[in-house]
Amino acid sequence: MKVVVGSDHAGYPLKDTVIEAVRAAGHEPIYVGTFSPESVDFPDYSEKIGRAIQTGEAERGILVCGSGVGACIAANKMKGVYASICHDTYSAAQGVLHDDMNVLCLGARVIGRSLAVSLVQAFLGARYIGNDPGGERLARRVEKIRKMEKGESIL
Repeated sequence: MKVVVGSDHAGYPLKDTVIEAVRAAGHEPIYVGTFSPESVDFPDYSEKIGRAIQTGEAERGILVCGSGVGACIAANKMKGVYASICHDTYSAAQGVLHDDMNVLCLGARVIGRSLAVSLVQAFLGARYIGNDPGGERLARRVEKIRKMEKGESIL
């Protein structure tokens, strides 16, 4: 699987660890920057990740900023991008398994290298099960999210 990875200046120190974890999990990382520790705006990298997801250049993405929060907010503004900040392995896997999450957001100032590797493994090792037999309730919930994204009411 192709995995687009991006970081702002605060996430820059953790980016090599994330890229290597993607490779170690047997996937192909595509790094979209930043390429130095100089200050940049995180929404730029959220958009780069989102565009790669939207065009099919990558199936999943990983965003790294200082807290993970800003990058996550920005990424979720893009149609077809389902991002979540995860600092525990349960959420990193569960977000994919049940919610069809396709972008993992990490806070480089919140977690260390070892946890980052574990989170990447959990995220990339999971697959959405809403289309599997018995996954109807998950698919129903994800479909509601898709309707909300289109501006439709689900109530």
